[in-house]
Amino acid sequence: MSRTILDLHVLQTVPPSNINRDDTGAPKTAVYGGARRSRVSSQAWKRATRMAFDDLLDAGELGVRTKRVAELLTERIHKIDTSIEEREAWTLAAETVQAATGSKIEVPKRKADAAKKNGQPDPAPESAYLMFLSARQLDALAELAVEGRADIKAFLKDNKKRAKELADTRHSVDIALFGRMVADGADVNVDAAAQVAHAISVHPVENESDYYTAVDDENPDEETGAGMIGTVEFNSATLYRYAALDVDLLSRNLGEGLREDEPVTEPLRRAVEAFVRGFVESLPTGKVNTFGNHTLPDAVIVKLRRTRPVSFVGAFEEPVALGSGHVREASQRLAEYVGEVEAAYGLADDTETWVLRVGPNTVKLADLGTELPLGELVTAVGTATAERSAPTA
Repeated sequence: MSRTILDLHVLQTVPPSNINRDDTGAPKTAVYGGARRSRVSSQAWKRATRMAFDDLLDAGELGVRTKRVAELLTERIHKIDTSIEEREAWTLAAETVQAATGSKIEVPKRKADAAKKNGQPDPAPESAYLMFLSARQLDALAELAVEGRADIKAFLKDNKKRAKELADTRHSVDIALFGRMVADGADVNVDAAAQVAHAISVHPVENESDYYTAVDDENPDEETGAGMIGTVEFNSATLYRYAALDVDLLSRNLGEGLREDEPVTEPLRRAVEAFVRGFVESLPTGKVNTFGNHTLPDAVIVKLRRTRPVSFVGAFEEPVALGSGHVREASQRLAEYVGEVEAAYGLADDTETWVLRVGPNTVKLADLGTELPLGELVTAVGTATAERSAPTA
């Protein structure tokens, strides 16, 4: 069966940093090819990509992931009808979200007990877990809640199917890309169209430790010594990053054009372009104030194909040797491996490839595809994806 798959491959060098740490505070690592590698979890880079969407897409195309969904819905209820008191709006919101998703929305016992102890009124109800809803879904649910205000429980009993439909249509770009799991309402789950691999270094790493001190500015001259001491672990690495996008699933999740004045593939094009640019330019923010590790990728390879996703991490199963840098050898390894894999499996046919690269160390990658700067690359990928996904006459 023919599919439309978008693969993103990135080589990125990060100086001393700790952008994704484990439960002990150390940079995450993994063993691959028998060698300890630096690792950045897929979850960390997915969140960084999603946060980048704030600058790439209109707020109406995005969602919010929060336990405080009742308060979020209350804000929209108030915009529709300012006469509704806050506590009534909380009830309307909680009942509506519960009908739409099957999830209980109630005041957490811990917060209720604390409020009672301090003589305060009960706080707003919350979901037991993070709830991911699009701006358009929240707007629609708020309208439904106000419509059933007179007797919300009875109204929702008769309109439960409608509530679920409102929560399961008009998905935001981030929900369509990264999916949504509702533990108590599997019928409104959304399968993720994007898959992001754990980034790993192309070479072995050893975590290091930085011993630091802080001086008390008000220390008198006779009192020497630090006001605080501590340690922070870090490493530096050239990372191979990979993400795959099932364009067909993304298209189904998003639905067709939402406005009559735009092509039906326009939401898809915007989503693809935001994903490519967001994934390429984003960086998890762990310890960034400490290390200032604001780098951009050395190389980006984007492939649009009609077969299954293909990662080229195998190019680095044998770790790049320590020496005078890693980017040059990593680029050469990657260029050779891509050609060999695609030749062996016949993947080159009907595959479009774009390349962004920086400096002479990445020159071996130039022949893999059309070389473009990021802005032009993003536009080219978005246009090609939309053309492949356009309905046939």
